[in-house]
Amino acid sequence: MQENIWDTETAQRYDTPGSGMFAPEVLEPTVDRLALLAGEGAALEFAIGTGRVAIPLAARGVPVTGIELSPPMVRQLRTKADEATIPVVVGDMATTTAPGTYSLVYLVFNTISNLMTQPEQVECFRNAARHLEPGGRFVIELWVPELRSLPPGRTATVWQSDPGYIGLDTYDVLNQQVVSHHFHFDDETNGARLFRSPHRYIWPAELDLMAQLAGFELETRDADWAGAPFTADSRSHVSVYRLRP
Repeated sequence: MQENIWDTETAQRYDTPGSGMFAPEVLEPTVDRLALLAGEGAALEFAIGTGRVAIPLAARGVPVTGIELSPPMVRQLRTKADEATIPVVVGDMATTTAPGTYSLVYLVFNTISNLMTQPEQVECFRNAARHLEPGGRFVIELWVPELRSLPPGRTATVWQSDPGYIGLDTYDVLNQQVVSHHFHFDDETNGARLFRSPHRYIWPAELDLMAQLAGFELETRDADWAGAPFTADSRSHVSVYRLRP
């Protein structure tokens, strides 16, 4: 269960200020693009986590509300921003509602894949539509399944290998499931720590169909937050959907 994965220990280890997903070269283009898309309106973040994106976006003057399944992640967020600054509703992003309407709903860092079934992922789009004003946008950042890297008989790919860290994915292609394994190594203790998270991977074309079912149309798709062209070799994408009037 996702609420068991994102527990107190995970929440306390989640923030890595200045590095990884918190590195300025990763975070600043994300916030720049979202601030531009929000315009003069308010933003709602699905799976707000510890506020990695919401806090700098709110500092840019965009009112941000969040929905988050994990109370420990919200408690970690509260060490950095209070309820008045960033209100958060505890619940799942497929069905939980937040008060008000928004010009922008966003879902970053592959989190829609944490919903483990296609119907739940479709409901996530419908939930975004319920919160948006006419013409509002739903933005999703999502990785592209690396099935081309799997030769016959292989079920795993190593997608990152750095000093002190290895990331690999194991695939169940029959059921469109993947488990991400994150190995962190400590040279001082000669020990290792493993964090695993299950996902249902989604092809871009399937994501577009989910959007259509909820009343959206694809506005743009880029390879990253800075607007690099999306190609057949892109490993991830930032897709912006516009709610049809």
